[in-house]
Amino acid sequence: MFGYVLINKETLQDAEVARFSAFYCGLCRALGQRYGALSQLALSYDMTFLALLLTSLYEPDTRSGAARCVAHPMGPRPYLENALIDYAADMTVVLAYHKALDDWRDDKSLTARTQSQLLKGGCARVEKLYPRQTQAVQRGLTQLTELERAGVREIDPPANAFGETLGELFVYRKDIWSDAMRQLGSALGRFIYLLDAYDDLQADRKKNRYNPLLGLADEPDFDARVKSYLTLLLGEGTVAFEQLPLVDDLGLLRNILYSGVWTRYEAIRRERGGKGANE
Repeated sequence: MFGYVLINKETLQDAEVARFSAFYCGLCRALGQRYGALSQLALSYDMTFLALLLTSLYEPDTRSGAARCVAHPMGPRPYLENALIDYAADMTVVLAYHKALDDWRDDKSLTARTQSQLLKGGCARVEKLYPRQTQAVQRGLTQLTELERAGVREIDPPANAFGETLGELFVYRKDIWSDAMRQLGSALGRFIYLLDAYDDLQADRKKNRYNPLLGLADEPDFDARVKSYLTLLLGEGTVAFEQLPLVDDLGLLRNILYSGVWTRYEAIRRERGGKGANE
């Protein structure tokens, strides 16, 4: 479900692309050091955005370095380290563990069972540090499973469930910025869920899998309605975003929220012979 919160490289300076890459590599490194190599398979641009956002908001002490890794063995890659990148790694593991557990329960996937067993200890450690966030993930993904099993045909209930989950993860700590961060995370979570459902629509129809958009897909204005809803959700998120006192990496963060998040949508539309978000 992740992989939609992207940068738009075409409108960024090389230094900004390198900056985002250093956060991405830092998150990957934090996952490996804290939870082992398997956890690195859950690495995502979406949680990299969270690390970048929280770093800009709270301005923690940040260290830089460079190292080779399995994915890039030919030369050292720059990375960043700080407490909020570690937090993003913790949240990544919680999401990955509960997703694998749900997949094992639903599909009896042996791969998912193995993943859940290997991540269980790490998730338990995170729960002791962040019980509110861990419980929100468990509650939200359980609700999603129940809605899918019930075959709910409306998009709002499952999108809201995932949005509420991500909203809690965006709240690193309860302070004057909690409401804005929760609103941003919730809107972005609903955006991600809707875009994922739109992305998977044809495959889900072919394989007879659950997708809350199937009941609307044959409507003549379906694509326009999806775009309108996505735009509305991003509007809610950016209103909250602009309330935050961000200075560092503000241009990069705005690139992601105002442009980068549309890149996958535009690719989907091109694949289907339609126009992009700027039609």
